[in-house]
Amino acid sequence: MGKKIAGLVFALLVFFCIGGPIKGVESHEEVFQPDVSRFADRAEEYLPVKQNIKTTTAGVLTGRASWYGPGFDGRLTASGEVYNQSALTAAHRELAFGTKVRVTNLSNGKSVLVTINDRGPYVAGRHLDLSRAAAEQVDMVEQGVAEVKMEVIP
Repeated sequence: MGKKIAGLVFALLVFFCIGGPIKGVESHEEVFQPDVSRFADRAEEYLPVKQNIKTTTAGVLTGRASWYGPGFDGRLTASGEVYNQSALTAAHRELAFGTKVRVTNLSNGKSVLVTINDRGPYVAGRHLDLSRAAAEQVDMVEQGVAEVKMEVIP
């Protein structure tokens, strides 16, 4: 009797955790297809925002940078490298992996040289995601987001 109750509890737990059967869906593949139509009115939040990046001179851009760290440490980046929050790296939506960029915090003049090894950020109005170590170098960890100058180094 105990095994039957345990089995029933397990089946109910699984049923409620996965949300039960989905009406009108023939296979699991259909369930996991992204429905981008619901984001159509907010597409700029999810797509690269080239128009918000201001080119000041050849290879020099200004924009907003944020940083990412603990939750991503040890995970694979878009380039296939393992993310290390202690390395001087950054994520950019378009620059080639391996590109060197000098990032200068416009509020204090501090700068750091980073290597692009990931994609992002995917938040509207942000153009660069620095590793925690890079954010520490330009003294922006506390505020989280800063206006920066990005100089692509040939």
